[in-house]
Amino acid sequence: MKKIYFSIFIFVLSNTVWSQETAVIQNDTIEEIIPITIIEEIPVFPGCEDVERKERWDCFQLKLNEHIQKNLKYPKEAEKKGIVGRVTVIFVINKEGEIENIVSRGPANGKILEDEARRIVSLLPKMTPGFQRGKPVKVRYALPFNFNLK
Repeated sequence: MKKIYFSIFIFVLSNTVWSQETAVIQNDTIEEIIPITIIEEIPVFPGCEDVERKERWDCFQLKLNEHIQKNLKYPKEAEKKGIVGRVTVIFVINKEGEIENIVSRGPANGKILEDEARRIVSLLPKMTPGFQRGKPVKVRYALPFNFNLK
């Protein structure tokens, strides 16, 4: 029974996080924000420029994980209070390759964890933007953080 609930949870989560497309109206034009899972050419993380196109996703993930490991500092106050949980950060890599619109959601008592996850995402380096139909576009990405005390 747990497997069924877990499967349903994963299915719903993946569809809500990845399948939403957003249109932003600016100066009477519609500007799409495309989920990273359906973009034609994903943003290129610094250090992945010389990687073959088909291997860029793996390189992107690897560099992102390295960035998190390097910059993550479990908040002392959260550690003292025993606050743990999963925080999901959704952000946009804009047409210039910069990070913007950082939003986080975590456990009910986890504002401290949300702040830390947003801080880490805000430190991401400038990237080569993603492309759709040959033009640079805004790309949405969702990143889960699991804060655990061991």
